[in-house]
Amino acid sequence: MSNSQTALRVSTQLSRSFTIPSSFSYGLVTMLRSCSQNGPRTVGLTLTPRTGPGGTKLRCRARFVHSPPPWRPAYSLDQWVAKEARPISLRQLMVFGRTLTEARLISSANYVRTELPTRLAHRIRDMQTLPYVVVTNPHISQVYELYYKAFETLRKVPEIKTLDDNGRFCEKISHTLHEHLTVIPKLAMGVLECRNLMRPEDMDRFMNTILRSRISRRVIAEQHLALSETFHSPFHFPESQSPEAEFVGEVLVKCSAKEIVSRCGDEIASLVSAAYGPSTLLPAIHLSGHLHATFPYILSHIEYIIGELLRNSIQAVVEKQKITGHKGQPAPIEVTVCEAAQHVIIRVSDQGGGIHRDILPHIWSFSKGSRSGELLENLEKVPKMAATLQELKNHNLKAPSTPHASSTLDPATHAAASKLSEPSKAVHDSSLASLSSRPPNLRLGMGLPLSRVYAEYWAGSLELHSLEGYGVDAFLQISKLGNKNEQLTMRASMDAV
Repeated sequence: MSNSQTALRVSTQLSRSFTIPSSFSYGLVTMLRSCSQNGPRTVGLTLTPRTGPGGTKLRCRARFVHSPPPWRPAYSLDQWVAKEARPISLRQLMVFGRTLTEARLISSANYVRTELPTRLAHRIRDMQTLPYVVVTNPHISQVYELYYKAFETLRKVPEIKTLDDNGRFCEKISHTLHEHLTVIPKLAMGVLECRNLMRPEDMDRFMNTILRSRISRRVIAEQHLALSETFHSPFHFPESQSPEAEFVGEVLVKCSAKEIVSRCGDEIASLVSAAYGPSTLLPAIHLSGHLHATFPYILSHIEYIIGELLRNSIQAVVEKQKITGHKGQPAPIEVTVCEAAQHVIIRVSDQGGGIHRDILPHIWSFSKGSRSGELLENLEKVPKMAATLQELKNHNLKAPSTPHASSTLDPATHAAASKLSEPSKAVHDSSLASLSSRPPNLRLGMGLPLSRVYAEYWAGSLELHSLEGYGVDAFLQISKLGNKNEQLTMRASMDAV
């Protein structure tokens, strides 16, 4: 068997297959040990020789048990859990960053230095109060280890006093943000695998809390990184005010509903066309209402929400066309913008057949019932996820070139969108979203739940009304003034679970 290949199948909670050389004694042990960052233990190992056209092979079946997270003294964590998180608003981010001085940058650094470990400590304590069998799930355990590693690193950072101190601190938080790109898919797989070990409402509450906290940490960290980059820019002059700046750090000061819907519509049309083929007829997007409405927002957040709503609607209409065999132009998607004194509401209406009554109860849940097996397989294909529209575009750029669908928007609206895309591209070229990509047609079961988490984070809301057999109306409500604090769970929240 020295010249043949040995097939090795490892059975874990998710089966994986490897092929290794036949002189496999050392390689077998090495590969078994490398299957998890947390050091799995081999419980059972069976080798069965099989002879086939390709030569003699060994079928190896192994069962792993992941070790629980290692014991750590609780004193330091208890100290940070006792502290309150200090929520901020979009208006505070804008006002603080408009006049950027060295003193303000150092103040921002020290705010982030204390807030990150505080918010991490609360979520670590939440994870510690989960049932033991859930915490030892390999995916949940890996997230726990990532969080604890980040907590230990950040809590030891001394007070920031100089720009050099801030530079070193920025390197630390940038590295941590890169490492945590694996958190969303790991959490999603862990929740699906543990769906029978906790009540679905408890699991969804845990996921909503931990994802909202994740968004909050990334907002304050990326805002500080953006302010640091702005401060060191050759075009920045300390003490000067720039009230007309389009961005203050990561905050888009005057986010236009019309331009966001227009640009996201074009991007999604290109992605759907690449997935279904350039000959597929796509529904037009009709914009109406208060098209001059603007509001402050984090660009990546609003792009993700609008992108997911439009993608769901366009795909639903295309799938309905396939089922019915209709060959003509599909019914348009109607997007209505309504501006009130305190809010901007965006309604997305489609005629894609609505949501099936068996699926409707699970649309906001992270544990998707009968679809869990399919979603687990899909999530394995997404090792990193930033939850941005950008990562869908990244995947499209890597794919072979496909003729894009013609714009689903009228020329005037399309031209307005291009005005926004140019400056934002310059500001956001270094976004962490460029480090991840995922296929746009890969169903992960997370688009709507994550969109709602994003919407509620800035005190907004996202609701869906389905007319089965006809279509869906989605309502996104956004705070117009940016004066609402981020919606945080201030302390560890899972004591009752």
